[in-house]
This record gives sequence, structure tokens and C-alpha cells, in this order.
Amino acid sequence: MAGSIFGHAFRLVGFGESHGPAIGGVVEGCPAGLALDVAAVQAELDRRRPGSTPLGTARSESDTVEFLSGLIAPDAQGATDNGRRITLGTPIGFVIRNSDAKSGDYDHLKDTYRPGHADLTWERKFGVRDHRGGGRSSARETAVRVAAGAIARQLLAASGISVNAWVSQVGDVVLDVPYTDLDLNAVQSSAVRCPDPGTAERMTALIEQVRSEGDTIGGRISAVVRGVPPGLGEPVFDKLHADLGKALFSINAVKGVQFGSGFAAITLRGSQHNDAFVGKAGGIGTRTNRSGGIQGGISNGEDILFDVAFKPVSTLMRDQPSVDREGRPVILEGKGRHDPCVVPRAVPVVEAMACLVLADHLLRQRLSRL
Repeated sequence: MAGSIFGHAFRLVGFGESHGPAIGGVVEGCPAGLALDVAAVQAELDRRRPGSTPLGTARSESDTVEFLSGLIAPDAQGATDNGRRITLGTPIGFVIRNSDAKSGDYDHLKDTYRPGHADLTWERKFGVRDHRGGGRSSARETAVRVAAGAIARQLLAASGISVNAWVSQVGDVVLDVPYTDLDLNAVQSSAVRCPDPGTAERMTALIEQVRSEGDTIGGRISAVVRGVPPGLGEPVFDKLHADLGKALFSINAVKGVQFGSGFAAITLRGSQHNDAFVGKAGGIGTRTNRSGGIQGGISNGEDILFDVAFKPVSTLMRDQPSVDREGRPVILEGKGRHDPCVVPRAVPVVEAMACLVLADHLLRQRLSRL
């Protein structure tokens, strides 16, 4: 099976299934000498883990990361320096144990296909599938992305680059506040991961209503990347927004990605949409940012802005019609432990994928200037 390797200069190789003994990964390309805050990596996993928000799944995993290679204590005596380790420049291997997998919940799916899931396509491609929660197609594997993204985040922070995401829409409840007016430090204190209290309350009420009906609902995550220098991104096939788009589309349940003005640009004239260049402290910038910080596939030094649309979770707590392997009609009973809305727990996943892409392009840019 291909498709479990991501990146070029900064690369993640992931492994493991939802109901296997563990999931994990290997990060290659992280420069030697980075003082890695292991506790901060764990904190990112805690943001995504099952049970991290009352609006999510009832599955309870500690998602404790165990580093196996690539790190060393700051001194020869083995001092932890408050949990910090120094990267060796060698592959960083880690595992996250699965402790609350209830495979028996999926026995009724051995010979049937869940609507909206990858059961049928996976089986047609490989001839066999892991019916226990979807195996590797489960969103459980995104914990590996978050761990690797947390390493990338610290590499980016050393260059003054930050990545912040938040829930900006659930169903028809929309956060209509400019990101510059939001306190993005308040995202994690909200159960729905929305930094505006009034909007968060309405989003929460909608999710609770949908859950009580045994149904699910979609949403949107918005993000801003600050401190990116001009010049990241490769022309033609490896444009920065193209690589970000691929990374974000690789997240389970993502159905749309837009940068800057996105689809709203359709209704504008070129004279309205162009970002005029102006002199700014430290160089040249743009008066507006409809391009979302990327022009010609290369960062221009402005904030990078994007939105990610998520579909409703496919597993419902109500019966659904389907078919078995012989094509005979069946009724799938709605049961299991699943999120009624995926976006609250997807916020750190979106940030992680952005961090992985930006770390990769940051290192590629450094190599191009040697």
C-alpha cells in the first residue's frame, strides 16, 4: 500500500490501524540541534484525542506519545531540562498505543458496507479490508499527523512562524468576525473550538441538537499562518498552496479548501480583486490580502489565510439502508462511538498538516539558497 509517506525535505512516514496495538510514525529531515519540548508535543495530541471535548466521541484514549529514536537528553547526565530533548538529525520514531479499541462494535460490518465510508472502495482496491473502524482509513491515524506536526511547529517557531486554526462554521451557524479581531488564544477553552463566545454557544446548541437526533453535521475550519517569509513554495507543480491543498484534502471528511478570497473571487472584477503593492516597514507588502498570502504559488510575506470544509460524519446513530457483499439490501443499525461533528477535534489536525507543509518548504528554501 502506497500513500503513507508525506513531504520531501521534512518527511513523515506513518503506520498503524485504528484497532491495532498502536499507531505511529517516523519523521525524517528534522535538523539536528532543535530543542524539542516533548510536553508541547503531548499537549497537541491532548487537543485532538478522543474525549478532549464533550461534543466528541465517547472513545477514551490517552494518546500518550512514546519517542523511540532521534532525540537525546541535553547533557550526558541524562537531565531532562523540563522535558526537552535535542534532535540528533536522525529519524525520529514514535508510537501511540491504542488502549480503548472495542473491535466487537464492528462485527456487524464484516459483510456490509457503511454509507459514506471507504469500505467498498478499499475492498475493491485491495481485495481485503479491516472492518474494525475502517483500519487505516480511520481518522484515528490523524493522531500521528498531529505528533509529527507538533515537531514541525517547533521548527517553524524557531523562525518566527505560527499557525492558528479555529472553527468558523457549524451547519448554518457562521462566525462573522475578522480574524484580526479574534482572541485565538481562546480557541482551546471553547468546547467547539470557536473563539467567539456567542457564536460558540450557538454552535454547541446545534451540535447537541443534531446528536440528540442521532444525526451528524458538517462545518468549516479557518486558519491563519503568520510570520512566513517571502519565497516559500516551488513554481509549477509544488506551489505552496497546491501542497497545502493536498495536505488538507488528505484529512478525513474534507470536501473543500480555499485560500484568501477563494470562491468569492468569482464575483469580483480584476480591478477589485488585485492586491495593490505598498511600502511597509521592512520592505514591500500588499494593501489587501485577497490572495491569502500566496502569489504564483510562492509566499509573499503576508498572512496566509485558508478555510477547510468538512462534511457531516458518515456514521449515524440511526439505522441506514445499505447492501451486503452479494448486493442484497440490509439495514445497518446505528451504534458505536463517533463524533456528531468532526470540526472541533479536527482543528489541531488542520494546524498539523499546515505545519508539516511549511516546515518542508522552509527547509527546501534553505537548501535552494546554499
